[in-house]
Amino acid sequence: MQKGLIGKKIGMTQIFDEKGNVVPVTVVEAGPCPVVMKKTVENDGYEAIQLGFGDVKVQKVTKPLKGHFDKAGTAPKKALREFKFDDLDALNVGDILKADIFAAGDVVDVVGTSKGKGTAGAIKRWNFGRLKESHGTGPVARHAGSLGACSDPSRVYKGKKLAGHLGHERVTIQNLNVVKVDAENNLIAIKGAIPGPKGGIVLIKDSVKK
Repeated sequence: MQKGLIGKKIGMTQIFDEKGNVVPVTVVEAGPCPVVMKKTVENDGYEAIQLGFGDVKVQKVTKPLKGHFDKAGTAPKKALREFKFDDLDALNVGDILKADIFAAGDVVDVVGTSKGKGTAGAIKRWNFGRLKESHGTGPVARHAGSLGACSDPSRVYKGKKLAGHLGHERVTIQNLNVVKVDAENNLIAIKGAIPGPKGGIVLIKDSVKK
């Protein structure tokens, strides 16, 4: 059966494997995630389950959302995300998924929102090279330079790499290994780095490629 959880990025650390090698890991607080809603082909046109994560005060949610949680019989949650699994018959509204659905050795994909870096220039955003810093270039060594268009087509093509907003976008890192699972504290140690700041919401799912 396919697996998926909502979690919160705690931070990075390192642990030692059986051979004494240092393994850099990101610790994620994954679950508990109650099943808040189950979508069906008859009612919604597709099959999916909606999971919740992170307790929040009742005063912090709107009345429609409060009714949504009351219908599921769960406390209000901070984050709601949908997961499309092949077999949903084994899950029902009210079931709680915890970190122990994953085990050491599993290969997962992690989805998060990258850190926002505001407006960035072409060098930082697209790794452009600098212009020469002598012989009359002037104080524009970090500018993008010529855009290459002339009287035809008399415009800049869509998708041209320019300065602009950098970061704060959905990023998926594929084929990461689960190194350790602490079921008692709902913690999962995943090898390598995952997107987002400490405290950011992440999704952990079975790898689509392995």
